[in-house]
Amino acid sequence: MPVSITIFRRCSLLLAVLLLAAAPTAHAQRVSARDKARVEAIEQRMAAAEKRYADALLLVANADPKGTTEGDAALEDMEDVIDACIGQKGCQVGTLLATYKRLLKHQSDERADGADELAGDRLEADPDHAGPLRADVPEAARAAALLNDHRHAFDEMVEYNPAIQAGIRRWLTDMRPALLTSYENYMNLRPVMWPEWEKRGLPEALLFGIMAKESNGRVHASSRAGAAGLMQFMPATGRRFGLGPDGTGFDTRFDARSAAEASASYMIERMGQLNRNIELALAAYNGGEGRAQRVYNQSGGQGFWTESVYSQFPGETKDYVPMVIAAAWIFLHPQQYGVEFPKVNAQPATIRLAKSTTIYELTICLGSTGTRDGYMRVLRNLNPRYEADGWIPAGTPINATTRIATLYNRQCVSGPRADLARAVITADLNAAIKRPQAAAYNGNVAVGDVQSMAAAAAAPRPATRSYTVAKGDTLGRIASRFQCQVPTLARANGLRAPAYAIRPGQSLKLEGCGR
Repeated sequence: MPVSITIFRRCSLLLAVLLLAAAPTAHAQRVSARDKARVEAIEQRMAAAEKRYADALLLVANADPKGTTEGDAALEDMEDVIDACIGQKGCQVGTLLATYKRLLKHQSDERADGADELAGDRLEADPDHAGPLRADVPEAARAAALLNDHRHAFDEMVEYNPAIQAGIRRWLTDMRPALLTSYENYMNLRPVMWPEWEKRGLPEALLFGIMAKESNGRVHASSRAGAAGLMQFMPATGRRFGLGPDGTGFDTRFDARSAAEASASYMIERMGQLNRNIELALAAYNGGEGRAQRVYNQSGGQGFWTESVYSQFPGETKDYVPMVIAAAWIFLHPQQYGVEFPKVNAQPATIRLAKSTTIYELTICLGSTGTRDGYMRVLRNLNPRYEADGWIPAGTPINATTRIATLYNRQCVSGPRADLARAVITADLNAAIKRPQAAAYNGNVAVGDVQSMAAAAAAPRPATRSYTVAKGDTLGRIASRFQCQVPTLARANGLRAPAYAIRPGQSLKLEGCGR
């Protein structure tokens, strides 16, 4: 709750107390039947406001943003009731104030329990994502409704059947760690992903379900078939929706905001052609849009669960559709299934690096305060252009969260943790090998030694270092890994801009590289 609102309410409460002290007691008043009826109505209004506030607490417990709005409105209702009571003969203001004070105290305790001791000042928005982040998108409070009932549009858009229940069973047993990891990864990416789905009117739960099934929220995920990124776009489909090499050696399928925008556009397109049927749209996402459209047309518009339709999809798609919906269902109804998703402080921020570093080094110096597994995945997801072991120059702005920014300034710029991280990250395995000492020089040089030295002097210098391209490599990643400039590396290997096309197994000369 904003501080100004809290102060205003406390002032209102204090004013009410002062007025109550100045008001005559109920015993000193003669109350008519009409006044009694009005007092009864006021007390009923207070009871209704209290119930509204209690309902809001349930929404807040489910991470539903409506909870905050409803809670604020309920408190305002109570203030109005108290004002009415003060001016109403026979109304017991003290009783109403006791209710109001109790609820305010409960709210204060809730905020204190959830306070983030490491919250720092928000840094300037990263230039790469300044637009998509939008100033009006709160960090982790906005969402489609997360209620444990059927007031969600998504609940009415899909069929909750035994196949979905079986998918829920899998997510809550063997795949529970993957579900929780997917949620934590998603919440850190949410400020750049959810707006792209929200403005197209698509359910957030569906975005989470697809991402959880496709990649578990790992930006750099890729498949043997060539699908890549959080939403696992194939190259051809990605190109249709603006994804692919951007001319710098980076594939935008690995960019969270771009992938979210493309996947939302894809789902809008598919649902528009499949009678807004989510199951069939998901079947198209996994099994091919041509197949899904053909089956839909041949069936006369029957749904995915109709046997004649269901039987025409491959086993992978039959598994994919219910698993996505199951993950989405748990996302909407966590308490119903006893799921306590991790609390994630994901308010966006940027860090301008005080010195050159790597994501590995940052992971070490940041530690794991406030997270289960440290911050490497968060940093990699928010900064997909950088390899984990690639050196990032000083002065570079990188995407982060306010918690990471606070920890960075505290532990990574200087001090014992920063020194330790640098020592660990630059440790050379070869330095651990103990080698025999060379024989002591005794002042005599044999002819054979002279010849050996002459031969060594005449020997050609070692050839330029080379690197064999691995699957998934781009020129940008290779340049980052070996501290090269992309244009220099491209010229040395005869690669043409903007594609800088390379292939697995190709040998590249590492000219001009620092490592």
